[in-house]
Amino acid sequence: MPKEVKIKIGENVKKYRNRVGISQDILSKKANLSFYTITKIEAGGIPNPTIKTAKKIADALEVSIDDLVK
Repeated sequence: MPKEVKIKIGENVKKYRNRVGISQDILSKKANLSFYTITKIEAGGIPNPTIKTAKKIADALEVSIDDLVK
């Protein structure tokens, strides 16, 4: 039976956001998403955001979607 892989998107969003030195509010505006969505993703309240949402965040952080799911 394969092991379940836990993807920590929220942790990676926070890591890359901090790396570029922007707030959650700025990221939400750059990604055209609500502040609530960004905070919930980072906190793990939305553990599996849609591909569309992940793409918006990745583009705003100038990283690939792969970087967010590693």
